[in-house]
Amino acid sequence: MKQLYITLLLSASLMLGLTGCSSTSSTPKQNAPATSTEIQAEPEASPKEDVDDTAFALAAWKESHTKVRGLYITGPTAGSQRMNEIIQLIDDTELNAVVIDVKDDNGNITFSMEGNDAVTSLDACVPYITDMPELMKTMKEHDIYTIARIPCFKDPTLATGKPELALCKPDGSPIVDGKGVAWVNPCKKEVWEYLVGIATSCKEVGFDEVQFDYVRFPVGEDAEAADYGEEVTPENKHTYIEGFLSYASKELHAIDMPVTADLFGTVIGNPIDIEQVGQDYAALSTTADVLCPMIYPSHYGPGNFNLAVPDAAPYETILAALEGSKKELQSVDEADCAVIRPWLQAFSAPWVQGHISYGGDEIRAQIQAVYDAGYEEWILWNAKCNYTQDGLEAAP
Repeated sequence: MKQLYITLLLSASLMLGLTGCSSTSSTPKQNAPATSTEIQAEPEASPKEDVDDTAFALAAWKESHTKVRGLYITGPTAGSQRMNEIIQLIDDTELNAVVIDVKDDNGNITFSMEGNDAVTSLDACVPYITDMPELMKTMKEHDIYTIARIPCFKDPTLATGKPELALCKPDGSPIVDGKGVAWVNPCKKEVWEYLVGIATSCKEVGFDEVQFDYVRFPVGEDAEAADYGEEVTPENKHTYIEGFLSYASKELHAIDMPVTADLFGTVIGNPIDIEQVGQDYAALSTTADVLCPMIYPSHYGPGNFNLAVPDAAPYETILAALEGSKKELQSVDEADCAVIRPWLQAFSAPWVQGHISYGGDEIRAQIQAVYDAGYEEWILWNAKCNYTQDGLEAAP
């Protein structure tokens, strides 16, 4: 049973593109290694109590921020004419926010970040979005809340450009996931600094919020052989993830930027999955400002929540997952607790035995389950960015 939940998630993600679309260039760019000094992470970094809230105050932000009802958008889609259709969809419906890839799962930065030396030295920019300031201006004119998605430790571009930051086996060969994509070492603070630098550039161009994805340890047979250069155990993995998000929060709060983290839905109340990926739901609720659990019904196996096929029961699955969230967080002081903003399923999963097609009714059922569980915010995921008005209420 140890690998059950994570294996289900990973097998589904290989078919779906669980946390992002691959760019049209899947081969990492070759660069000469940059000279740098490795700074080891401090796993015992404290959460929000150490954060300088001079520019950012969680309590005030929770009261005043936009209650997100959003869509995921890839870089290529954001840089195409399709973005006009998406903006019109947002204008016409209850939607009010977008999550845009500013760094894709191959480590490519999707718009020009001139002035960010760490990015430009890697030649990491693949500017699908040719004029980000103009796109940002348009989105602000339409009152769209903008969230920058940044995959963290899955990054073949950084791993290739700075091999000293790559996650490797003791023999020096790279750690890769099921798609053969290289990861960087979550324990190295220089990786943390690179990610925060990208987030800072997003703030400068006008994004309202940053969302860190792949903010976890890799899993699978290959990952079992990883050499972190630190004493990493199943019991202490979570301290590195909390350490990174604490560090990121401190740096980004200083420029008034809220910090969001995507999490596997199965870490909620599941100590085995926490040990696998290092995501402790309760602990991270007092480290990040928003948690976005990926609770897609298709990613729960038969029997979860006492449902024969969770994918065929979208309302019941989302409600049960979020009731689990509330139970997990009941001991966390409300003043310190992150906003919970789940990812919802806006796609069909034909690889799931007993699956159903997801259209407007299934999307609406999930949204209603969010509200019935006592939460207010949600984001829809479709890897191809195919969204319609079906299941969405008209603009207020």
